[in-house]
Amino acid sequence: MDVWKRAVVAGSLGAAAVLFIKRKHPAGVLATGVGLAVLAAEYPEKFESIRRSLPDYFDRGMRVLEMAGRAGRRIADSSNGHGFEAWEEIGG
Repeated sequence: MDVWKRAVVAGSLGAAAVLFIKRKHPAGVLATGVGLAVLAAEYPEKFESIRRSLPDYFDRGMRVLEMAGRAGRRIADSSNGHGFEAWEEIGG
């Protein structure tokens, strides 16, 4: 990769980090997009493989969220309406 492309990627990702820390999320997403676009232009085959595997990652994430939701429902059901006491028992 050329030096100027590395500088664009590093600069945009660094700027994105600062913008996210300052809670300027739309600008942070835009800066991240610039860095990712330069990387995608340089390595299209790697980004194609990532694009193909994204549905698998989403499926795994949804399964994790479903398990967490089920666990939360079980905790709520087992507390028999005494949510505050149950929360205090686990150290909340």
